[in-house]
This record gives sequence, C-alpha cells and structure tokens, in this order.
Amino acid sequence: MLSLWILVSACQPQEENEDQKAKIALREVGHQLLLATEDSTSTIPPIKTLENNSYLLSFSNELSIEPQTLVDQMKDKMLRAGFERNYTVEVKNCEDLEVAYSYEIAKEEQRTIIPCGTRILPPGCYKIQLFLSASKQTAATIPWWWLTLPLLLIGLILFYFRKSNDTKHEESKNFKSLGDFRFYPDQNKLVKAAVEIGLSNKECELLAILVEAPNQIIRREELLKRVWEDNGVVTGRSLDTYISKLRKKLKDDDRIQIVNVHGVGYKLSFNSK
Repeated sequence: MLSLWILVSACQPQEENEDQKAKIALREVGHQLLLATEDSTSTIPPIKTLENNSYLLSFSNELSIEPQTLVDQMKDKMLRAGFERNYTVEVKNCEDLEVAYSYEIAKEEQRTIIPCGTRILPPGCYKIQLFLSASKQTAATIPWWWLTLPLLLIGLILFYFRKSNDTKHEESKNFKSLGDFRFYPDQNKLVKAAVEIGLSNKECELLAILVEAPNQIIRREELLKRVWEDNGVVTGRSLDTYISKLRKKLKDDDRIQIVNVHGVGYKLSFNSK
C-alpha cells in the first residue's frame, strides 16, 4: 500500500502539469486558426478536459479550417509543449458531432496518417478534439527514478527493523539475572519489568563484583582496591555509602540482600525461594 501511494503521488503533479500544457497548446492552435481567417477579435471558450485523455477546443464564431494549417500548427505547439507521443485530432461539426476531418500523428513516421491536407473545410461551427495516447502518457508521467523509491523505502524499513532486532538481541545477551532484576553492567542499569533503574559508575562496579560471587564474602580491602584503586585516598565510609545506595535500589526484591559481615566485608545473599 505504501508503494502504491508513492507511485500515485508521483504521477499526480506530472499529470496536472501535462493537462495544463495540453490546454495551452490547444488554445494557441485555436488562436492561429482564427488568425488564418483574419479573425483577431473573437474569443475562445475554455478548453475542456474529457475522458479517454482527450481535450476539446470550441470556437465562439464560425470559421473555415484548412487541414494543413491545423496539422502544422498542432505539430508545432505540441512539440513546444514537450509532447513527443502519439495523438489523434478530430474536427467535428457542432450540430451532430460528426467528424468532418481527422488525422493521426505517431512517433513512428510510417504510422502517421494525414489525409486530404488541401481540402479546406467550409465556414461552419466546428469543435476540435485532441486525443493523447494513454499508454505513452502514463509512461511519460513517471520519472524512472521514482520507480526505485518504493524499493528503497522497503529496504530502509527492513534494515531499520533488522537493526532494531539485532540491538534488542544483543542487549538480551548482555545482562545478568538477579532475582526479579536484570543487571546490565555495560549500560549501568537495573531493569525490573519495564522499569529502568540507573546506577552510578561506582554502584555498577560494586554490584558487578558482588554478582560474580553470590553468597560469598568479598573483603572490604578487595572492594576498595578494585573500585577505588585509581582514585587516590579513599575511606571505608565511601564503600558503606555506595552499598547503602545499592540496597535501596534492590529493595523491591526481598530475596536479594547485601549482607555486612562485620569487620570482614560484604556478600550478596540471594535466596531463590
């Protein structure tokens, strides 16, 4: 459906533009036909767009039409407007719409049919109908590069979803289960259901060490060394502060406890129940 909408949208501005050009060309042909009969004052009614890719030129007054003049003027104005496809022209009597004269112009010269070019139509009320080749018009209104857009968009959409799925899959492998929590060390966060809980760098480093050895005592000296060894002088009070922060963030799962082994260190106690 998306591809179809793009193609339709691409065609519409071109079709509207060609509709305007066809009307301008036909009006100019009418003007030249009137001048050929020394009529420079009568008006030309609006050009009508009809079905089957056709346009109708009418005149306010009667006129005489020389077929060769019509053919030459139509060729010139259609080429100037940028039309290079097949078209047919019919001159019709106003009263009964019988065809008084007609001819066909084709890109292939051998298919062009122009009869009776010297037989002048007597003065009368005439309408001139221009028929454009439907198949050629459709091909001309769609620039070739527009046809590649649907495929490009589909490719981009598939790439986006694949990239998104790969990212989600990658994320799903980079966590450690901790009761009701998922612990993502690389992203400094805990996730419980759909809720994300951010961790500071120190909180994340401490929790990662404790998670590596659940239910085992990690000595205070080791924790301080591994987490604070590059930060100069630290105190045990800093360690206790961050442990307290971690306890608060893990409090929603009572199976998880960070136990203080007095005078020794801490351990992550996990009861799977």
